[in-house]
Formats: sequence, structure tokens, C-alpha cells
Amino acid sequence: MTFTEYREHDGTGLADLIRSKQVSAAEVLEACIKAIEDRNGEINAVVLKLYEQARQTGVSEGQFGGVPFLLKDLGQYLAGVPTSSGSRLFNGTVKAENSTLVTRYQRAGLVICGKTNTPELGLATTTEPVLFGPTRNPVNPAHSAGGSSGGAAAAVASGMVPMAHASDGGGSIRIPSSCCGLVGLKPTRGRVPLGPFGLEGWGGLSTAHAITRTVRDSAALLDLTAGEEPGAPYFAPPRSRSFSAMAQRDPEPLNIAVTSQSFAGLPVDAEVKRTLDVAGRVCTDLGHRVDEDRPRIDEQVFKDGHGIIALSHVSAAIEERLGALGRSLTREDVEAVTMRNYEAGKALTGAQYAWAQNRIREESLEMARFFDNYDLLMTPTMGILPPRIGDLDMMSDDDETYLNILYGMIGFTALFNDTGLPAISVPLGRSASGLPVGIQFVAPMGGEGLLLSIAGQLERAGHFV
Repeated sequence: MTFTEYREHDGTGLADLIRSKQVSAAEVLEACIKAIEDRNGEINAVVLKLYEQARQTGVSEGQFGGVPFLLKDLGQYLAGVPTSSGSRLFNGTVKAENSTLVTRYQRAGLVICGKTNTPELGLATTTEPVLFGPTRNPVNPAHSAGGSSGGAAAAVASGMVPMAHASDGGGSIRIPSSCCGLVGLKPTRGRVPLGPFGLEGWGGLSTAHAITRTVRDSAALLDLTAGEEPGAPYFAPPRSRSFSAMAQRDPEPLNIAVTSQSFAGLPVDAEVKRTLDVAGRVCTDLGHRVDEDRPRIDEQVFKDGHGIIALSHVSAAIEERLGALGRSLTREDVEAVTMRNYEAGKALTGAQYAWAQNRIREESLEMARFFDNYDLLMTPTMGILPPRIGDLDMMSDDDETYLNILYGMIGFTALFNDTGLPAISVPLGRSASGLPVGIQFVAPMGGEGLLLSIAGQLERAGHFV
């Protein structure tokens, strides 16, 4: 199987070829390995290669039997395989058993052949860790593939794999999907298991799924991995039908609210706004009603609440790691921004954490009220175009630049981590220089099926670019 033949199929297509014996799983895996070897030197998406382990994996009867797959090197564990979390401090962490989600991937038939790059502890919206170096955007290697699932997005966009595991605590599935022109669905809080080594991420802000080239792959994979696990603090509303069935049917005419105003209060790039305007006209042409409106969110409270929760959990994770190692933190262990985040997290009080939790519950109530009048909310995925490599420097002392880029990238996404709502980024535009521009759709709690339905409609109508 040549790279061209391999690259033209999504995961569902490859599984169909293997199942019908038009190609063997071994041939598909070797095509994947060659793609990684040929492309990874330029873009640095894969930081741990598991080729021999993958070659010894038998072909499962699962729906994706024999399809190559990559794990993000953060948050989910493959038994006996080291995980770095993009950090010198955490590098070499090994668990004796799989995470629940990884076991579900294997039961689905996916063949895990490597792990993808991530910024340190998932703290950046680009992927440029000191430990492994920057991941570059396959569309334009001078630019970032986004973060924190930047390695996953770069691997999929470059054709190494048709889909890859990703996680999202402030936009980390949707942002790299936008940067690389891919489909990135963040599921409802509690839809996908995160344990057993951490049954929630960042106090409920984080969830996991995948970055894919096609809507049908995202839907099928969610069907195979969704469902609660013992001890989990949340569970998502039950689905009325399969996500795959929803992705294959056009939705009834929808009431869609649209806004180009960032929830972080930062300006939005003109080319991003133009793409949103075009997306609104496309949705109108497809029979939907599109009205300018937005939920009433206090910008500073939103930023403060999200930051307090994230920093508290980052600090706690570092303290736990230091306890296991039996030593104190040094400046050689972590990047400069991580060190400042750790120190800020340690200085927070229980009262401040409770305040932040109360504020995001109020945001959830506001979103519930907002969706009394609308079926979906449409926004840009990011307020800026993909930054250049080096623009967001985790070793810099320039907090102002770091925060401006960070909130320029998460200003439309992190609110829906706070509130636990499902959201999807779809590739609906390009800048004048050819950089991808993603558009985000957000649904009420449990509304992944509706998101996949409209994404599938846009894809079938030929609007993905």
C-alpha cells in the first residue's frame, strides 16, 4: 500500500478495506510507519514510536480492526509504556495497566503505534516543549499546529494516521483542529472515561476524544468509547440513537446564534471574522436560521475562574509528582511559565477555589438559559490565526505576550470546558496566506449528536476546506 493509497482513506475506509481483505492490516501498519518516518522529521508530531509493539498486535474484530492510531503523551496510559506529559519532571511515568479509554480503543480494534507531542502538562495552546521541541503545522511549518493536542493534529493533517487521541481542558482538541484544518469534537463532560488514574481532569474542565479528518470517524469512535466507568464523578445524558446515525442525517432546520465577540474580551482577527460571516451564510443557505446573539458572560470573571481551577490542579499534580520522587522542585525540572503557574497555584486558597467553582456553575446556568432560545451557538474556534513557532514561549518571562496569545486562542473555547458542554471545530475557511480557520459549534449538554449532524451536513455539502 503506497502513501497516496493510505492517505486517501479515513479510519472507517481503512477498516473496510482490511475487513474485506482488499489489504492486510500488516500492509496498512507498514504504510503508517513509513508515513511517520517520512514526515516526522519535518513536523515532530510523534515523540515515542511503538512500531514493534504494534506489529505484534493481533487484528481485532472491533469496528476499527487494524487501523493505526496514536495516543497523546498526556493523561492516558498504555500499560508498561512511559508517559512524559511533555515535561522533564514527569518524563518516564509508567503505569502497570491501561487507562479505561485506552482499553476501549484497543477493543475497537485500533493499533497503537506511537505517542504524540504535547506542551508541558498541556499548559500551552501551541506544542513546543523543551523536552521534545516544537511540533510544526503541516500546512505551513513556520506556524504552530496548536495545542495542547498539537502532535495529534499534525500527525492526522500530515497523513500519518487518519485519527488520533486528543484531550481538551481549555480548547486542546478544538484549537489544533482549527490550526490544521481538521474535525475536533470535545464531548460532553462525563461522556468519555478518564480513569482510573484520574477520574476527572482539572476539576471537570478536561475531557478526551480524538482529532479526525472526517465526521464519520469522530462519530464512530465516540460510539465505541462513550460510557461511564466505576467511580467517575460525572456521567453524560444518555443518547437516543448512535452518534454515527446522527452524523449521517441532516438536522431539521435549526435556530443558531452566532457571535464574533470573544468571551475573553480580546479583539478577533479580521480574516477569522470573515470566515464566520461566510459560515453564517452557508448555514442560512442550508435552511437554518442564524441570529446574532451571545450568552452574557463576564469576561474577567470567566478568565479568573478558569485560571484558578486550572492552576490549582497543575500545582497539585506537580506536588504529587515531587512527593513520589521525594524531592523539591528545581528550575531545571519545568519550564518558566509552568514554574510561575505552580507557584501561583500554591498561593491560592480554598476560598478562592470555591469562588471559582461557584462562578463556573453560574456560567452553566447562563448557558442553559441561553439554549432555551437556540439549538446551537456558532463562534470562531480561535480569535487569531495559527501563531508562528516561537511566538508563545513557555521559557519566557513575558507573561503579557503569553497571556494575549493564550486568550486569543482559548477565548471562544474554554467557556465550554467550564460548563461541560459539547463543542466541535470544523474546517470552514482559509486565510489569504492559506492557514486553516476553524468554526466552532456548541450544543446543550448531551448534544454531541446534533453537533455531528450539522458537521456531517456541512461536510457532505462540500464546505470543508
